[in-house]
Amino acid sequence: MSAADPARNDARAAALDRRNRAIILLALLLVTAIAWIWLLEIRRDMVGMDMAGMPDMVMPMSEPWTPGVFALTFAMWWVMMIGMMVPSAAPMVLTFATLNRNKRAHGQTFVPTAVFVLGYLIVWGGFSIAATLAQWALDRAALLTMMLATASSILGGTLLIVAGLYQFTPLKQACLRNCRSPFAFVLNHWRDGWPGALRMGIEHGGYCLGCCWVLMALLFVVGAMNLLWVAGIAAFAFAE
Repeated sequence: MSAADPARNDARAAALDRRNRAIILLALLLVTAIAWIWLLEIRRDMVGMDMAGMPDMVMPMSEPWTPGVFALTFAMWWVMMIGMMVPSAAPMVLTFATLNRNKRAHGQTFVPTAVFVLGYLIVWGGFSIAATLAQWALDRAALLTMMLATASSILGGTLLIVAGLYQFTPLKQACLRNCRSPFAFVLNHWRDGWPGALRMGIEHGGYCLGCCWVLMALLFVVGAMNLLWVAGIAAFAFAE
């Protein structure tokens, strides 16, 4: 083997790694775009042209909360969480994919990145169930506007105060430390195999949700269908 062979192999591996990262990044961007397009369609359906001038009107759901309506509401929140949180999760997903590909190159167990991402989806799904139950309770109490914002100034003010105070709690700081550094998380939490990858996704998704769940709750203050605020909260979570 010539001296140039190892360098050629390293260059080929680096190119393959860049290609894989680009594919994963494009897939995440595509998922995010689809989620936002779906949210725009939901908003257009919920706020008809004839009601566009009355976004603060208190308006209970016209349909009873059947299992089908609950499932559709859950799907709305879940897709919203995907659209908001995928950009923030992208650095960790890319880090996992890179390290996992290196393990495969050394003959170790390979786990598809989708298994790791599934852990995030489970965590976001759990929050979406909680948000759906909160929406159901507010709707039953006739405290929701057409934009899915609370009509209670007391509740809205309380959520704002809680969100502000939570930023300074030890729990917030602990979650932020684990969510900010992908390599530090990998060093302390790496687990092999499919169950290990799924557990890692759940753990990291839980830390990231711990950073911003109160911000998500503020959607009941500004309106879950106010997509400008949804985008603003998503940008703040990404910046953190």
